[in-house]
Amino acid sequence: MDGENGNGNGNGIEMVNEMVDMIEKAGSYVGFRNTHKKECINLVRRLKLLMPLLEEIKDMMIIIITTHHQPDDNDAELACWLLHLKKSLSSSTKLLKTCYSASKIFLALESEAVMSRFHSVYDKINQSLNDMPRHKLPISEEVQEQVELMHMQLTRAQRRTESQDMELAMDMMIVFSTNHDTNADDAIIERLAKKLDLHTLADLRSESMAVAKLAKSKAKSGAHNQETVQQVVHLLAKFKQIAGIDENSVLDGPASVKKCLEKSKSLLIPHEFLCPISLEIMADPVIIATGQTYERESIQKWLNSGHRTCPKTGQKLTYMAVAPNFALRNLILQWCEKNNYNLPKKETCDEPDIASSPLAEEVSSLIQDLYSSHVNVQRDAIVRIRMLSKESPDSRIMIANSGGIPPLVYLLSCTDSEIQQHIVTALLNLSLDEANKRIIAREGAIPVIIQVLRNGTEEAKENSAAALFSLSVLEENKVLVGCSNGIPPLIDLLRNGTNRGKKDAVTALFSLVLNQANRSRAIKTGIIPPLLHLLEDKTLDMVDEALSILLLIASHPEGRNEIGGLSFIQTLVEIVRDGTPKNKECATAVILELGSNNSSSLLAALQYGVYDHLMEITRCGTTRARRKANSLLHLMSKNEHIPLIHRK
Repeated sequence: MDGENGNGNGNGIEMVNEMVDMIEKAGSYVGFRNTHKKECINLVRRLKLLMPLLEEIKDMMIIIITTHHQPDDNDAELACWLLHLKKSLSSSTKLLKTCYSASKIFLALESEAVMSRFHSVYDKINQSLNDMPRHKLPISEEVQEQVELMHMQLTRAQRRTESQDMELAMDMMIVFSTNHDTNADDAIIERLAKKLDLHTLADLRSESMAVAKLAKSKAKSGAHNQETVQQVVHLLAKFKQIAGIDENSVLDGPASVKKCLEKSKSLLIPHEFLCPISLEIMADPVIIATGQTYERESIQKWLNSGHRTCPKTGQKLTYMAVAPNFALRNLILQWCEKNNYNLPKKETCDEPDIASSPLAEEVSSLIQDLYSSHVNVQRDAIVRIRMLSKESPDSRIMIANSGGIPPLVYLLSCTDSEIQQHIVTALLNLSLDEANKRIIAREGAIPVIIQVLRNGTEEAKENSAAALFSLSVLEENKVLVGCSNGIPPLIDLLRNGTNRGKKDAVTALFSLVLNQANRSRAIKTGIIPPLLHLLEDKTLDMVDEALSILLLIASHPEGRNEIGGLSFIQTLVEIVRDGTPKNKECATAVILELGSNNSSSLLAALQYGVYDHLMEITRCGTTRARRKANSLLHLMSKNEHIPLIHRK
């Protein structure tokens, strides 16, 4: 009997030890993916609150074993509860591992699904805490208080509604749209890379491995999963392209190392002789501002792509010049001679200082020409600056650092429409650099760009709208555009512009109405009718963009009053029925937002036959669409204002 009892409680102690290990493992994760970082940190903190409870339970079980306690129903109940708690913690640690190691792009795409998993985990742990046999566990008052604290925190977390990063969602939607071709594309890619922390060499290498695992795990899945993997791979390729990285030589670390090993047969090249970027032996090692050493060709490519950080440490570089590392080069040459290893043939001449490069001299001369008294000289300089600012990130930084933005902003007020068009396009290109956005706004460009948006040529209006979108990425610039009365001309362009102008306008307006005050301004200025027109005119192919803005408008009381009419609900239901998968997803989200605040919208949607279409979406819609459809069906089923006949 004693042996049976000891074995049973021994299993209980083993379960407790396993749960302690799970919590410690969860606490060891650092650097969670940005999209769910806060939620992960909160979950880890809450799990740690269980440690004192588990320690006291373990102590209790040890006492039971040493006192030869006879097994009873209490032991069986406790064992059952511990098993349930263990399963809850297992789900938690699996989720945390996913958020720690999975593809960042995939986590962003499936943001709502991941959030649903968090809520499921909260529910499981909370249920375990509710079922805890407190009267049979002699735990201290202090531990009971910690358990209650965790219970309260989880209850609050369960009640919290999802808070989607709409700017991130809109950026990703634009990136995956094959029809969007504005000059702001590079800015969107750069901003996404920064939001997802995928702009350094180490980040991109890690993401490449995570994407490879994702593709392997989804290989036998359905078409929807395959489409998601393709989207992830597509965006990762764009990140690599914008970073100026050669995918084959830079990110294929293991292959490059293998190539080196094959060249030297059985020799292992010392780690310090390998370039951190290319992972190949360095023929011309150079030192950068942080003291790190790289192969000259690799680091020069990194810097020429617009990066101003050290690839290895992530530190900001105080200067761009590089210096030969003669000491390391001599060591490499000695090692090669001793081991009969031939270095690849590369030029080792010093790179000229960036400040005296031909590009720097040209930029300086062009900026001098902006102050010329001859209009033709100014025009030629502006056109050339426009082209240079389009060509490379390095040129944008150089033009700004050389003082090119103030005279461009000053000349934007001239009456020559052609010059205005070139300048506003140059400012758009320059604004692709994050630091330049602040400089352009600080120099007073936003009110002048708005004037060009009102009165310029068609192309000038389009590029003015694109520039306002690029600048409004910064929250302070959203406010400035709104206060400078920039929303009315954007709405006018949305109503009367060319197709491209409408695309630029709708993109800029989405960014601006993320700000609550601008949302109210847009509603009062009449944004809703042209948005509804975009829904009706399928040839414009801007249904998703219009619905994304309408979803934000529907969160505002004034907006709900204006768009909640029967004809709009009917249009939404038709999109749910006949639209693309993304159209259906967005339309369902808008109906859910309206219906959450007004039961008459739910009733109208039911009367137009939305129920069967929602059921179809729950079977074969996108992941987010299925989730929204289920939420909408649940809302309809429990709404007391809807007659039973309509609830099905």
